[in-house]
Amino acid sequence: MVAIFVRVLPSAALGPTLGRPLVVEALRLSTVTTLSALALAILVGTPLAYLLARRRFPGQELVDSLIELPMVLPPAVAGIGLLMAFGRRGLLGDALSALGISVAFSTAAVVLAEAFVSAPFYVRAARSAFLDVDRELETVSRTLGVSDWSTFWRVTVPVAFPSLLGGAVMCWARALGEFGATIMFAGSFPGRTQTMPLAIYGALESDLDAALVLSAILTVVSFIVLVLLRAFLRRLGGTFA
Repeated sequence: MVAIFVRVLPSAALGPTLGRPLVVEALRLSTVTTLSALALAILVGTPLAYLLARRRFPGQELVDSLIELPMVLPPAVAGIGLLMAFGRRGLLGDALSALGISVAFSTAAVVLAEAFVSAPFYVRAARSAFLDVDRELETVSRTLGVSDWSTFWRVTVPVAFPSLLGGAVMCWARALGEFGATIMFAGSFPGRTQTMPLAIYGALESDLDAALVLSAILTVVSFIVLVLLRAFLRRLGGTFA
């Protein structure tokens, strides 16, 4: 990390490089896609994590393993899998084409790739958070006539919130750094699929200044997010593992 900033900070190219289309577009695209991937992970992952925390069923360990598989799966394999599922010649390719939908090598493909590899981080944290919630609190809420839905939002989520937030941040950070699955499934097209990690890789061949600036930005953003999260959770009395 020090080596990156030793090269970037004394350079007079820092300011001009920040305004280059390559850098601006990569920053914009990474912001949009990572937030979209995080929203998708929270939307799908929250009820799934709650179900896994509150219900026991045959084969649950297998389901848990499948959910966490993308955390250990080589990113290139994840990208190939997504391409074989959603590509024009994939399992769902004909059905999507009939609807006029093309997923592979699009911005949507970036979001799917990022969500696929990052969502397990949120689901895992959310499940642990829901398991730590005292079920007596939920029982008392229901005995007072509060519906299950209201109990979930007014009791369960507030109690689990610190861990949910920590999982969401880890999910977003993993999406921000995603490279392998994205380049296999979405390619690297400036302004459309070229996120910051892909822009760094592409710039290494022809624009080292841009690669260094993007690397420095990713480092600073990641560090600031972690510091702010730890400070926020400390105030809430939560933990961040």
